[in-house]
Parts: sequence; structure tokens; C-alpha cells
Amino acid sequence: MSTTKGRIPKSAQTRALLVDTALRLFREEGYHATTMRRIASAAGVSLGNAYYYFDGKDALVQELYDRIQVEHRDRALPRLVEQAPLATNLRTVLHAGLDTMAPYHSFGATMLAVALSPTASVSPFSTASARPREAATALMEYAVRTSKGTPTGAIRTRLPHLLWLAYLGVTVHWVSDQTPEQRRTRDLVDGLAPVIGKAVGLTRIPLGRSLATDVVTLLDRVLPTSDQNGTP
Repeated sequence: MSTTKGRIPKSAQTRALLVDTALRLFREEGYHATTMRRIASAAGVSLGNAYYYFDGKDALVQELYDRIQVEHRDRALPRLVEQAPLATNLRTVLHAGLDTMAPYHSFGATMLAVALSPTASVSPFSTASARPREAATALMEYAVRTSKGTPTGAIRTRLPHLLWLAYLGVTVHWVSDQTPEQRRTRDLVDGLAPVIGKAVGLTRIPLGRSLATDVVTLLDRVLPTSDQNGTP
């Protein structure tokens, strides 16, 4: 459906309204207690219309994931510095991610509890989450490509996935961080980025390269199959 140039299409407005309403209800009433009927009613749309846009609650969460990844990329890309150390650009990407997630902090614990279920389609490792996962990994790949002194070969190919896993760890910490503006997680990022940068630098020497190869082998064993075909 189209509208006058410069105005947001009504379909996009409805999608955004449903996602925002779902997030509010997930926070207030719990994920499992919130039904599609409840979301539709609170958003002021028919249940049939809600299902026209989203086939269930998990699809609403996936829409949020997509929204966050787009905003994260838009925040991070202008801040990356060509040929800066990897630690510098990684720190930029991680802080941009925290900036993007900040409005959703009160929802984080609820979503984490749901996502930790091994059968949840909203798990970051699920097939349903492939698109936002690949978008997040692609951002890490760009940060690696922009940075100087990064490794080559299989290690280089898998490095964005490893950085994405590190970002997931930061996100889990952020969810439980109750310090003002999640200051403790910000400090974690400031300390973690240089450590990762130094670890990647060690791949230039035989022992470091051997250890990194072992990590890559392990990663290939545990990554979702769709992620083992190269960097997005």
C-alpha cells in the first residue's frame, strides 16, 4: 500500500504499531501470557489483520531483531575508521550495539528467558533467526575488513562469527546489568575489545595461529549449518 510521497505507508505504520505494542505487553504481562489476540486488541487492530502481518509472537520478535540490526548497522558504519586497529573498530561496533539496544533494556530479561530455550525459534542460533544473525555477522565482517592487521585464510573467514559470539556474551551481561546506563557493560566492552585485538594479533605467530585454527574447527562444529558456508 502506498501513500503520498514522504509519508510512511499505512502498512509500515501498522507493523511498527504491532511490534511496539507487543514489546510493551511482553514487559508488562510476560511473553507467555501475552497472546496475539491481546496484542491486536491493545494495538486497536483486528486479530485477522494482526495475523496478516505476523503469523505469531515469535514473528514479532524477529521483526524486532531485524529493526535492531538495521539501526545497529546505521549507527556503527559511520563511526568505523579505515585501517584503524581491530580493537578500536570492535569497540565502536560493540558500543553502537549497546546504544541501539538501550531502549529495550527493560525487555531484555524477558526476551533472554525465552531465547534460552533450545527449541525457541527466537533463539539467536535458530533457523528463524538466520537473517538478523547474518546481518550482525556481516557488520562484524565489515569491521574486520576495515581494520588493519587482521588475519587471512580460514581464521579470517570465521573471525566475524567469533566476534558475533563475543557480542552475544556482552549482550547477556548487559541484560543483567542494573548499573546506571549499564555502565558496567560499557566498561566490559572497553576492556574486552583490546583483549580480542591482542588475541587476533597472536595469530601471526605459529602457536597463536594453531590455537586459532582449533577455535575455528570448534566453531564449524557448533555453528548452525547455514552459517558454515562463508561470511555473509
